[in-house]
Amino acid sequence: MAGILIKGGEVVNEDGRERADVYIEDKIIKQVGKNLEVPGGARVIDATGRLVIPGGIDTHTHCQMPFMGMVAVDDFYIGTKAALAGGTTMIIDFVIPSKGESLIDAYNKWRGWADAKVCCDYSLHMAITDWNEKVEEEMSLVTSQDVGINSFKVFMAYKDVFMLRDNEIIECFKKVKELGGIGQVHAENGDVIVENCAKLLAAGITGPEGHPMSRPEEVEAEATYRACVIANQTKCPLYVVHVMSKSAAKIILEKRKEGSVIFGEPIAASLAVNGSHYYHTCWRHAAAYVLSPPLREDPTTPGYLMELLASGDLQCTGTDNCTFTSKQKAVGINDFTKIPNGVNGLEDRMAVIWEKGVHSGIMSAERFVGATSTTAARIFNIYPQKGVIAPGSDADVVVWNPDKTRVISAETHHHAVDFNIFEGMEVHGVAEWVSTGGRVVVEEEQVKVTKGAGKFVPNLPFSPYVYDQVKAAEEKLALKTVGVKRSEQDMFVDMTKPDPVPEETTINLESHASPRDDLERDRKPAIDSKPQIRVRNPPGGKSSIFF
Repeated sequence: MAGILIKGGEVVNEDGRERADVYIEDKIIKQVGKNLEVPGGARVIDATGRLVIPGGIDTHTHCQMPFMGMVAVDDFYIGTKAALAGGTTMIIDFVIPSKGESLIDAYNKWRGWADAKVCCDYSLHMAITDWNEKVEEEMSLVTSQDVGINSFKVFMAYKDVFMLRDNEIIECFKKVKELGGIGQVHAENGDVIVENCAKLLAAGITGPEGHPMSRPEEVEAEATYRACVIANQTKCPLYVVHVMSKSAAKIILEKRKEGSVIFGEPIAASLAVNGSHYYHTCWRHAAAYVLSPPLREDPTTPGYLMELLASGDLQCTGTDNCTFTSKQKAVGINDFTKIPNGVNGLEDRMAVIWEKGVHSGIMSAERFVGATSTTAARIFNIYPQKGVIAPGSDADVVVWNPDKTRVISAETHHHAVDFNIFEGMEVHGVAEWVSTGGRVVVEEEQVKVTKGAGKFVPNLPFSPYVYDQVKAAEEKLALKTVGVKRSEQDMFVDMTKPDPVPEETTINLESHASPRDDLERDRKPAIDSKPQIRVRNPPGGKSSIFF
């Protein structure tokens, strides 16, 4: 295969930017710099006036996921095709075993679905939906090089389906820490949600508006706090998926300031859309936005989350892309609890974040690269293979036009779903050219992909980016966790000394009466007289009361 020379652009990495050319050969970035000497016959891509950035990494997808009696319509072919169209060159999907299902069997099932279809590289997270000795044993296999998963997700919601109890999460996170993995959490209080849903349905609220009513912001915030405490007490690094609210984000921010190793992931939806759509009179429109946790009604939430992402207080971004058509969602037309949860985002994540972050002046281009690619690669231990434009890294490269605009629409997107939650949004930032593994798959915005051309990328345990922080936190804690040294004399307790005998104390109630009390007493007939109460001090001993 002939090499590719991307010429005349500005290379942007997380740590800086420079005018440089990029030469790609054999699926790898071979050279970055000026006046490169490259073999003859190389294909030249003119990137003048453009940015050359690492391909995006979507940390949170659910392609062809079976859920709530349906299967998400974006399978691994359609989902990764849509991703590439928007400049994302790698996804991390979730293996979600049913209760009682072997982790390895579920892993093999997901690999079977994905390997034959993916157009770009992918990795996997593992959900823990049950807890027993077999699950604990299999977790060790999951983190092995043969399987290659280093992240384990628990659900605090979806009671009786995916949800684990606190004691189970504690044991799970202890095992994750032992294996050098990363704990992940879907943070919502599942018990409260069940109660709220029953009350709302009984009150006759059956439409999509019932979804956010049943899962208010404090339900996410409480679970987020609880998850942070459990993770901190077990010394397990924690990754909070789909941060949807100000309250949850503030908890993550405070816990990180206290020294906890916690990462927060807002998604494209929470960074660009608010929960007012649930109250739209068109049922189809309102139902299209149903996901969990729900979008928040406070219109300032997306901007607040974007500011935290820009500053690095929230770390990286996914989409929770899990798409269901209007017909699929209509299974819940008379009961909001039956609406399949999920929205799109794989194709539009990069542009939405550029528009709301960089173009609006909140975020730098360098931080954009970090938030959409590099930080994810570091956390999940695939850096510098992914997430950077540098010699030796995979040739996942995007030529990004920061000034070009497009209008997002379900009529033109590459998803299989018939609705787009960003419908009508004009965004700056277009992926004009995209290379994945050295293959040009987007040429002047035209998508040309090959089914099955992507590969599985193992994520090995003990990510230095994560576990260096864990080690530092443990060392800091060790300085505080010091017992008090006591001499033999300090430890002496005289077991022969008699216990003290409490004195009797008499309290004269009349002596404490106020003038007003005296006046009231004078006005009332004497029915009973209780002049004194004799008690023994301290409380707990035998008392005598005289009437």
